[in-house]
Formats: sequence, structure tokens, C-alpha cells
Amino acid sequence: MNQIVFRVKERFMDDRTFEKVRKRISEIIVQSPYPEEPFHSINTLEWLLKLYPEADRALQIAALGHDIERAVPSRKIHASNYDTYDDYMNAHAQNSAEIIAEVLKECGVGRDMIEEIAFLVSQHETGGGERLDYLMNADVLSFFHVCLPLYFDRKGPELTRKRMVWGFKKLSAESREKVSEIDFPDEELRELVRETVGQ
Repeated sequence: MNQIVFRVKERFMDDRTFEKVRKRISEIIVQSPYPEEPFHSINTLEWLLKLYPEADRALQIAALGHDIERAVPSRKIHASNYDTYDDYMNAHAQNSAEIIAEVLKECGVGRDMIEEIAFLVSQHETGGGERLDYLMNADVLSFFHVCLPLYFDRKGPELTRKRMVWGFKKLSAESREKVSEIDFPDEELRELVRETVGQ
């Protein structure tokens, strides 16, 4: 009985620790060479809370820090080192999970909460279960919402089309509908989205 109570307490994150973690993640992500990453971090949390208003703090922190490895140049992995895009994205998720665990430890978060958040981050590209699926859907919706214009500028139409198809396939039916609610900044990109995913 005492062990169960202890584990529940250890998984709790108070307001002060939550804000400390949010601030530290923000400080790291703002250093990303990709200008959309700070917005993507916050926007993924916003989408998560739209899709799943009762999201707990572990899930909220996972949403904020899911791509943290992209903001740590010395530890960032590169797609060219992997045979498939799926392999790359899974390695990216694992790398982000390792980094977020270190950040959480630095912020004084308990072991069980660290393990839970690191697990959520490690699976954010694949989903698997209700909470993970909400996180995955929020991430992909945010890609369409805030990352797509800059990705398109950097990568051009062909790679953007492939990336959109890859992400769109992962979305739930409900989340696919939400893509149609996103207002894209220019006609060329709007047309590319319509051609690619029918939105």
C-alpha cells in the first residue's frame, strides 16, 4: 500500500516544477537552427489541448519537448544516416527522449515522471494508445499549421509533398478534417496541400 502511494506521489508534478520545466525546454528550443521549432513546440501543446483538454502534465511536457534534439546541434541526428525516413524519425524520437530525460533530471523531476515523459517522447512519431495517439496527432497538425510554410521554402514542392503524405497518413480521421481548417499563407502551398492530401 505504501509503495503504491509513493509511486503516485512521485508521478505528480507541482506548479513550480512544471513552470521550471516549461521554461528550460523553451530556452533550449529557441536555439534551434530551424526558426519554426519554438512555435511548433508551443503549437503542438495547443493542438494537444484542443484534441484532449484533459491532457495531464506529463503529456503536456512531452508535447513541448518532443523535438528537442533538433535544437541541440551537437546531438542532432541526420536523415542521411538512416535507410528509411521511418528509421530516421524513430531515431529522432529516441534521441529527443534521451535529451528530455536529462533536462527533466536537471529540473529535479522524479524518476517515474521522467520515465513516463521520455517514453511519450520516444513514441511521438508512431503513437500507440489513446494518449500517444493524441500526442502524435497534435504533432502532425502542428507540422501542417506552423512548420509547413518554412519546410516548403527550404525543401521545395517534391520533398514537401512526400513529407505531407507521410504525416497525413498517420492522422486520425478527425484530425485529417482539421487540416482543412488551416489557412495556408500562399496559393502555391494551398494548391500543393489540396493536390497532396485533398484538403
